[in-house]
Amino acid sequence: MRLTQLAIVGFRNIGQIRIEPCPCFNLLYGFNGQGKTNLLEAIYLLGSPRSFRSARLPEFIRHGERMARIQGEVESAGALSRISLSLETGGRRVEIDGKWVQRASELHGRLNAVVFSPDDTAMVRQGPEMRRRYLDRAVYTGDIGYLHSWQGYQRTLKQRNHLLKMSDRTGLDTWTEKLAEAGAEVIERRQRFVARLDGMLERHYTVISGGGECAGISYCPEGVRTTSRECIRAELLELFSRHEKSDERYGTTTAGPHRDDLTLCLDGRPLKTFGSQGQQKSFVLALKMAEMDNLQAVFNEPPLLLLDDMSSELDARRKRNLMDFLVARDIQVFITTTERSPALTGAAAHCAVFRVEDGNLTFEGNEPK
Repeated sequence: MRLTQLAIVGFRNIGQIRIEPCPCFNLLYGFNGQGKTNLLEAIYLLGSPRSFRSARLPEFIRHGERMARIQGEVESAGALSRISLSLETGGRRVEIDGKWVQRASELHGRLNAVVFSPDDTAMVRQGPEMRRRYLDRAVYTGDIGYLHSWQGYQRTLKQRNHLLKMSDRTGLDTWTEKLAEAGAEVIERRQRFVARLDGMLERHYTVISGGGECAGISYCPEGVRTTSRECIRAELLELFSRHEKSDERYGTTTAGPHRDDLTLCLDGRPLKTFGSQGQQKSFVLALKMAEMDNLQAVFNEPPLLLLDDMSSELDARRKRNLMDFLVARDIQVFITTTERSPALTGAAAHCAVFRVEDGNLTFEGNEPK
């Protein structure tokens, strides 16, 4: 999968740019606050209904503009397609080859991209909510059915919570059964994804870190010890029964997939507690590499890789290990950094270099190895 053309108008601080990215490496360098991450975000939005950054729709539109527009030409499985995204304060509109896309499922898989940004490492140190958000997004990119499962669970959860807040709880048992059924599907899909990711993560962590630690990821939903959907459903009903009094006291569902967490470990010990900053960064980056392997297995071609702020995220040794690893793979990479680093431009056989300044992009040439 390759992005062969990119045009952006009025997105965040970007006025108007049009480029033809290199099919291998693309280095975007410049001072902080110039728009480098905005470029990666624009690419990501061509293939995803949500940004990898927290943002409301009006924030996407450049100050003084009515709308923003992102267009990309994507080469996938030997065919070209054109994706166009229009953003206005009232909503967004996506077109593929001139045809209006009305459902997220129609966009799924059209432009797969895995992003690694400074915010990603925060999920190691912060609470379960960030790790759940990561998990939901990662599962969805390779499993379109997960979106339907998660939306169904959220609708049922909302209705059950509404009844818990009422004095008349007629029908609560029915909605509890529905929540267990919807939750079992969510958990089953999460379990399958994390089980696939775990082995891939260990291999990639060893390559990037150059160390001997064993990296692992696991998903152990509260009250669930099985993997078949029907058994998970029964276990969730038992879990909801145990939490019945606290649910009624607080007026909300206090246990279930919406409260679960991921466990991240090095040598069997919690990464959050025992991992150094460098180990945590290497771990999350290895997790992203594992995501790429999963997407390649699902779609039979590698996704794009978007690496944000390489200057601060990795030390020289880990950066070198990563670049050697990426050069050996047939993927298109977009890297942002504060400087035109020889360690980055010199590693790849072909690397297009762009300087980013005040939302403008200047092509500075290709640097062959």
